[in-house]
Amino acid sequence: MRYSLEEITTFLAVMELGTVTSAAARLNLSKSVVSKRISDFETAVGAALFRRHAGRIAPTEAALRLAERLRPALAELTAATESAAWGMDGAAPLLGSLSIAAPMSFGTMYLTASLARFAAAHPALELRIDYDDRTRDLAREGFDLGIRIGDARDSALIARKLCEDRQVACASPDYLARNGVPTTLADLRDHQVIGYSHMADTQSWQFRQGGRMISPQVGGRLSLNNGEAMQEMAIAGLGLAMLPGFIAARALRKGQLVQVLPEFQTRALPIMAVWPPVSPLPAKLRALVDHLAADLADGEGWRIVTEAEPGTVPPPAPKPQLPRAGRKG
Repeated sequence: MRYSLEEITTFLAVMELGTVTSAAARLNLSKSVVSKRISDFETAVGAALFRRHAGRIAPTEAALRLAERLRPALAELTAATESAAWGMDGAAPLLGSLSIAAPMSFGTMYLTASLARFAAAHPALELRIDYDDRTRDLAREGFDLGIRIGDARDSALIARKLCEDRQVACASPDYLARNGVPTTLADLRDHQVIGYSHMADTQSWQFRQGGRMISPQVGGRLSLNNGEAMQEMAIAGLGLAMLPGFIAARALRKGQLVQVLPEFQTRALPIMAVWPPVSPLPAKLRALVDHLAADLADGEGWRIVTEAEPGTVPPPAPKPQLPRAGRKG
């Protein structure tokens, strides 16, 4: 059985991307070269790895099992070779590539600038960055690092907390002038709430009361899958929104949005760096995580006072005074 590292890499690229065309573009190869490598690899392993029909390919069960074993093996091989020079004195340049998956809004608003500084400091390192609010399968899709907001759910991943972000319940001054300012959690039943389609309202609308987190009854006619889009709906006066602080901070400072129910503590969500287990940890990955932890520490890029804290002065009430919420007739 003879096979090459290039054939394994090509096989995993086709598995990740789903087509020969996409894999060829990723690897900067022609489709014919990718197809030949796959064919040669099938011959070497003695198994059909893809079913081909009408120009489409689909992985076989053998391919799925093989990919599950090859991904961590290739990652460890790559880490070992790329870290060899670094391990001698820690001064060698970072080499190879890193693939990063992160949420769309956080990525475009804050992460890109930090990654740009990292890329400038390490010119020999290639970065592939994918912003998407969907939770990605890092190992299966070939990502070295993911950024997750919220408690880690995948125990198979290694996680490091970078910082924390507190959610903010807010609305536009115009909306509050027309509909009243909620002063109790029960008042939320009488308001339009802009929902986040990736999370149930009972998960996103949580407040601390009496020493425990509770989910008041809320509802509305709008639901979106992106925090910045939710913010725009709120600024347009279409309802209350529970937004991450990193999204709401600028609109709050400009007066486009006003925090509501500031006396009730909302959820503080950790912002985590996560990655598939690999040993030893590649120097390039360690350097990136350390860089992000230093750059994003305490959320200083967007931190706002979202509740009365000891030694702080809570933000002034919006002016002019707005009517209190009342039951809608």
